Amino acid sequence: MFSHIYIEEEVQDHPVVIDVLSKFPKAIIVSINNYKNVFNPSNQNFQSQKLKKKLILAKKKDNYIYKGSPLTDTFHRGKFYYNTLIMNCLYNCDYCYLQGMYNSSHIVIFVNLEDYFLETEKILKEENKMTLCISYDTDLLALERFIPYTSKWIEFAKDNPNLTIEIRTKSNSYNKISHLKPIDNVILAWTLSPDEIVKDIEKDTPTLNRRLKSLCDATLNGWNTRICLDPILYVKNWKNIYTNLISKIIVHPELMNITDITFGVFRINSEYLKKIKKMRVDSKIIYHPYKKYGSVETYKKEIQIRIQDHILNELLKFFPKEKIFY
Repeated sequence: MFSHIYIEEEVQDHPVVIDVLSKFPKAIIVSINNYKNVFNPSNQNFQSQKLKKKLILAKKKDNYIYKGSPLTDTFHRGKFYYNTLIMNCLYNCDYCYLQGMYNSSHIVIFVNLEDYFLETEKILKEENKMTLCISYDTDLLALERFIPYTSKWIEFAKDNPNLTIEIRTKSNSYNKISHLKPIDNVILAWTLSPDEIVKDIEKDTPTLNRRLKSLCDATLNGWNTRICLDPILYVKNWKNIYTNLISKIIVHPELMNITDITFGVFRINSEYLKKIKKMRVDSKIIYHPYKKYGSVETYKKEIQIRIQDHILNELLKFFPKEKIFY
């Protein structure tokens, strides 16, 4: 999968580096001083690099934990934070904000996990209770077969009951952590999309059925699970497409036991969208006439309300109101 692996000299003997290298014996190893020298240059083509992914192993020096974005709900579980353990994703969704955030699509793994744990413990002492999303700028579970960070954070959460962890994914990789015992303060959250969206817009992602299989297995095994219908896209025939998606969810009786279900329309930082438009002409999603509200671009209010009302009414046919968040 990775023809080249760039490694910062400072971490070349780190146990995580040694473990990752053992899984890619044919990769060409390149020693570097700082990951930013490879990752940050502006004259890169994000989409071209998606075809030939490279891996970068580095040390995070600061900013281990960030306060949550106002575009994301806290779901009433204490103060919301997120971290960036890995930058970029195996998948290539047309609407992904990462292509507007970063110059490169190469995947950066920060190997000093111990520093993230220490910073999380420090905040917990100050706040007493917090919610932490650990799969914010990547799909952590999709990478579990290469780097078992999901498992390590679940073990960490077991020793810190005041910490609630959300692990969001589009993967079908639940089998990589299915041997672990469920714990109350971990939420496994699956983003579910209609088949039409998966095929045309969420490139390289598992099918809806595969995601549903992982979600159902995790729920049956006793994990707290969350369904995320996000982002909902205002595409042709959107109402029927998303109604059919909900109908495919509710045929699984075990999913009536999910922790909650969230949904939200597409929204993106306006500067990211501007950057994406300069490099992509191949996606209708990017060129919708969005409305700007502050620093965010999304659908006009009347479209938002139309989508919200329809999705909420459909969900209320099967799920109690207290489990639904918009």
